[in-house]
Amino acid sequence: MDIIQSPAEMQQWAGAQALASQSIALVPTMGFFHEGHLSLMRMAAKLCDLVVVSLFVNPTQFGPNEDLDRYPRDFERDMELVRRERVAVVFAPTPALMYPPGFQTEVRVRDLATHLCGRSRPVHFAGVATVVTKLFNIVQPDVAVFGEKDFQQLAIIRRMVADLNIPVRIVGHPIVREADGLAMSSRNANLDPANRAAALSLSTGLQLAREKARAGVRETAELARLVTAHIHAHAGTRIDYASFIDSETLEEVDRVDERTVLALAVHIDDRVRLIDNGFVLPRPTL
Repeated sequence: MDIIQSPAEMQQWAGAQALASQSIALVPTMGFFHEGHLSLMRMAAKLCDLVVVSLFVNPTQFGPNEDLDRYPRDFERDMELVRRERVAVVFAPTPALMYPPGFQTEVRVRDLATHLCGRSRPVHFAGVATVVTKLFNIVQPDVAVFGEKDFQQLAIIRRMVADLNIPVRIVGHPIVREADGLAMSSRNANLDPANRAAALSLSTGLQLAREKARAGVRETAELARLVTAHIHAHAGTRIDYASFIDSETLEEVDRVDERTVLALAVHIDDRVRLIDNGFVLPRPTL
């Protein structure tokens, strides 16, 4: 496995693989790997000849007073984990290499970025879209694998790729959960035992919505009331949003159907912001 920092060197490597007719799958990450990240790498290895994992804590997707400084980092631990997977290259640039002096270009996906996380994090998705576009241009992948936990991010990247005619196939990987149901996240490392118990309110709130919907409660206002009360019953929780949305437009809906996703963002003890999501009703088998 190679570790590359320079975008120019990464482009040269990717170009050489293209000449050798080797396909590339990219797994974009911000590091502090857990089983969810490793699952993305394993899926990527099944889809292409070579896997590139990018490791970059992207400063442009963090707004003022967000957790950029607190975001967990452990490069040596990450390298130990990734070496066990079928990964050809870890691309680990510095912010100065990705955003050199004079950098002023930004990629925005307008409507999809105004919902959910975009309401409280107005700069976030422009930062995501810009850095992902750069990664696609640098790594030149045939396929890119993203986790479905970041549901809005995945929708935005798919829209961006379609709109800009970027020749990359986007593949979503289902949410990977801890044994107790908590969606795996690098931010989970910042939860103490009491806060972790509160964090479980996201996955149990999602399960509550599913149970009620399958029992016949389809009005999202009532479902949102039940889920909100359930989460607030856990000490230290503060809801950013608990939204029932259309899975394609991300717009809120009044009644649940097979396209409806419950998307959650909750602050735990005002220190850790967690997200989770899931379809409310079983999806039709195609």
